[in-house]
Amino acid sequence: MELTRFRFLGLDGRAWLIAAAVLAAALLAPLFLLDRFNTLQFARVWTFAIALIGLNILTGYSGQISLGNGAFMAIGGYTTAVLYWKLRIPYGLTILPAGLLAGLAGYLFGFPALKLRGLYLALATFALALSAPPVIKNYGQLTNGQEGIVLPSALDPSGLGLTNEQWLYYLTLAIAVVLFLFARAMLRGGTGRAFRAIRDSETAAVASGISPTYYKTLAFGLSAFYAGVAGSLGVVLIAYVNPDSFDLPLSLSLLVGAVVGGLGTLAGPVLGAAFVVWLPNYAQRLFSKPDISYGVILILVVFLMPQGIAGGVRQLAGLLRRLPAGGTPSQAEAPPAESRAGPS
Repeated sequence: MELTRFRFLGLDGRAWLIAAAVLAAALLAPLFLLDRFNTLQFARVWTFAIALIGLNILTGYSGQISLGNGAFMAIGGYTTAVLYWKLRIPYGLTILPAGLLAGLAGYLFGFPALKLRGLYLALATFALALSAPPVIKNYGQLTNGQEGIVLPSALDPSGLGLTNEQWLYYLTLAIAVVLFLFARAMLRGGTGRAFRAIRDSETAAVASGISPTYYKTLAFGLSAFYAGVAGSLGVVLIAYVNPDSFDLPLSLSLLVGAVVGGLGTLAGPVLGAAFVVWLPNYAQRLFSKPDISYGVILILVVFLMPQGIAGGVRQLAGLLRRLPAGGTPSQAEAPPAESRAGPS
């Protein structure tokens, strides 16, 4: 049986081989290729990828612009920090409550956001991102204010002899894979079709019997849930949290990662997360003015690949598939002799 004819869960055999190879490389990399610093950096990539999957559901698939997902990451991060600081609940048991609490906040925020569209919705979520750090500082008895909360480093509970960085890498990777598969199954089903219908034309979606109220608030809740999980994992990674950890630049970085990776694509969040985490480091190493170089590279990426990195790679792959062997038009693509010679 040819690989392209075998299909399972919407993927052909070639796609499954590629996915298996990528997953195997991701599993083996921290054991044989990566040092402790780079292992932790890739754990940050998986954490950002989770947040970007959520933002992609909201902006890329349902068409609602958000500049405030950093605030939902703050809810998740502080949920984990406070649960351990006050109640000594293990990190692993705080991740799901952190996501659920952030998801509830996002779902409730989705109701007033129903009356806003476009730039007005962007401004409302922008205000949400701006207000998060002052609100956290105001509740100092719960959040320890500006000083933040110092947490112990996460240790490997499995007894496999992994370093802290390796354990965090595998933890974030496993959660990212699970949430990616969940998002993929949802977006390929009826919920994903409803999101895209509302994004493309809300009037036509209503005429088709789709409820914008239900699906828009659902998109906000799901996006905030993913952001809350990412915020929780981010706090576990660095074992420290303070209000400035979730300032406005974080929300802007999430939007940059979503756009650069490719809105409305499943691979875009992973590519966007790698861009957001790694590019500033390399820009600082290679250029004397890292902020300027980061901006120039960002402009070039958006200009050359307006559909994001995932869209650009997909277009390039399509061109390569259509290119015949030897770079010359194939016999099947060549026009018939009669049409070349003209009518007789």
